[in-house]
Amino acid sequence: MVTLVVATSADPASIGPASSVLAMPGWHPGPSLQDAASYTNKEVRLIKLDKRLVVENHLDKRWEEATGETVDDVVFLSKHVASSNRPALTIHPIGTPHLREVEALTAGGKPGWAAPPNPRIGPWFRLLKNIANSHNLVPEFEVTLEATHHGPEINSPTMFVEIGSTEEYWKRQDAAQAIALLVWEGLGLGERIAVGNWSRDNDRNKILLGIGGGHYVPRHMDIVQKDGVWVGHMLPGYSLLMEDPREAKSLTNSAVVGGTWRETIRVAFETTKLAFPGGEVLAHLDHKIFKGWQRNAIIRFFTEQNIKIGKPSDFCPC
Repeated sequence: MVTLVVATSADPASIGPASSVLAMPGWHPGPSLQDAASYTNKEVRLIKLDKRLVVENHLDKRWEEATGETVDDVVFLSKHVASSNRPALTIHPIGTPHLREVEALTAGGKPGWAAPPNPRIGPWFRLLKNIANSHNLVPEFEVTLEATHHGPEINSPTMFVEIGSTEEYWKRQDAAQAIALLVWEGLGLGERIAVGNWSRDNDRNKILLGIGGGHYVPRHMDIVQKDGVWVGHMLPGYSLLMEDPREAKSLTNSAVVGGTWRETIRVAFETTKLAFPGGEVLAHLDHKIFKGWQRNAIIRFFTEQNIKIGKPSDFCPC
């Protein structure tokens, strides 16, 4: 079982951290993947591509076919773009479960799909905050989680680790070094053990499925920053597309409310369960983002689907 770390020369926020981590000891040339170079270190394989990462579909399957190695999880190194242009270090799961078949896929993926979230997301977010603080990147850089979004299509547990939000920061060597250290320490390539190994550290087996909130999921992130919290998909309010029929004011079941929201939640829940075998996935709602009829419909849908709702204290072993 190997972890794929994926970078691209088309993105300065990707190739910078990749170069920094490859400058650390223990790397050796690995097999090529359709002319893309790879490097090996313990159970980690770092691949250097030359295309946009969001269109590099099925890298896990392609690697397995090329090498015979089974892919355990995938980490993409990428740039982050935000209208605020604020410098940031971000982590997020991927998927486009809210999109319909007729909608354009400008950032990869496919309608109604989400990759299993990488179980390392929560532990690595906390590790990244520590690294950024110890390297004096905070408060200049914000360290944040993002909601589930974009491709590429893939079946293995996956996350994106990103530097934002403009070219000036994508090329910052100190930011690249922080991400390189995250990969180095997080995957146990140094002297420490890997961080966020679900099969080893799952004695506290409840996983947060974030429902609602903005793109940077602040209410879910408040919980995830606490030690020991595991996190799966995080669905922002804008991806829960709910139609407001007049009769929704007196709902008797969730099916009255149209839109793609039910399938979006179902896909996020099922793929989060897949990523955390043996764990219990609990939904955490950002109540303030929803109108009353929306909240009622979602809660009824949870009841129908046997999805339990968790309080902040349910996720934290502290």
